[in-house]
Order: sequence, then structure tokens, then C-alpha cells
Amino acid sequence: MTKWDKYLIVLMLLLSLVGIYFVKNYSTNSGEKYISVQVDGKEVKKISFGANMIGKTIDVKTMFGYNKIEIGDGKVRVIEADCPDKLDVKQGWISTQGEIIVCLPNRMVVEIKSDKSSVDEIDHISY
Repeated sequence: MTKWDKYLIVLMLLLSLVGIYFVKNYSTNSGEKYISVQVDGKEVKKISFGANMIGKTIDVKTMFGYNKIEIGDGKVRVIEADCPDKLDVKQGWISTQGEIIVCLPNRMVVEIKSDKSSVDEIDHISY
């Protein structure tokens, strides 16, 4: 292995790290975030993050079941549910655009979205 091969390897590693940094920042900083609560595929609540919303709880009562959502500082979680497995409660906080909490028995989805609509949205980034 020559000296130039080593330079090429280091250059490729640096370019890869810089690329990951820009893709991560582009995908997570795209406008104001809000919470979308959907039941049976239809959006029933659209909640903006704000200083006055920190610590608030929101009840979602439908014919499918009951869930209670707590809003934190730029994050959200389900704190109560009447479903048998309570996987939505065990999931904890979500805070990044595109993250979701799903309660299948109650047909409820809590998702963090952005108000900036983009045609070329990134589905997922793996680290």
C-alpha cells in the first residue's frame, strides 16, 4: 500500500462523514414541527409545540378505545391506554420528525410532522 492509497482512504472517510452530517441536518431541520394524532387513518388532532403546551395532557377517546398523550418540550408520548399490551405506553418519548407511536387495538397513530411540505422527503436514515 502506497502513501497515496492511504491519503485516498482518509479522504473517502472524511467525505463520507461530511455527507452523513449534511443528510442528517437536512432531514431533521425542515420547518416547524407539530403533532398529528390520527385515528383509523383520519387526522383528529393537529397540535403545535409551544411553551404553553409543555406538560399538557390530551385525551383521545374514540369508539376503538382510550389513550392519553403527554406533550413535553419538543417531544410527545402516550402515558395511558386501555389496550391490553400497552406497547404505545412502553415506547416512551418521540421527538424527531417522522417518528411515530402506534396503538393498533385503538387504531391510533401519533406522528411528529413538519409544516414544510417536501416532495422529496427522506423515509429513514440509518446510523
